[in-house]
Amino acid sequence: MTVVKSTLPDEARRVSCEALQDTLVDLLGLSLIGKQAHWNVVGPRFRSIHLQLDEVVSAARAQADTVAERAAALGVPPDGRPETIAKVFSLPAPAQGWLRDTEAVRVMTQALGAAITRLRERIDATEKADLVTQDLLISITAELEKQRWMFEAENVPGES
Repeated sequence: MTVVKSTLPDEARRVSCEALQDTLVDLLGLSLIGKQAHWNVVGPRFRSIHLQLDEVVSAARAQADTVAERAAALGVPPDGRPETIAKVFSLPAPAQGWLRDTEAVRVMTQALGAAITRLRERIDATEKADLVTQDLLISITAELEKQRWMFEAENVPGES
């Protein structure tokens, strides 16, 4: 059943919605990784990293909503069900249990880096299909790159 009919040609819609669905999974997964780390981070930088993790979670959740609404506007129902996320999510994630502050930063830097790499592939894929979706993916990439930079700066070694 199609509730909304997109103005995009079918192939462009397919490419765009595939990119959007994959991005939705990554963003929802990032929000879960961020919360898991948020709840379990320990160490001398606990407070700053704890708060920074919430920033990532908030950004990922807000962007996930925008991505899902874009897919719906194109006539494809977004799938953010837990079983879908569990089945296809593949970004780096923290181990179970307490997480040293340096390890939380490392995991978030890796997860954000992997998500950014995949987003850049989707940006390329949507260039001819749908510039509106591409623009959305570009803005999400900019936000995730900012978050990655902030985490990466946390683990720069001090001067000897």
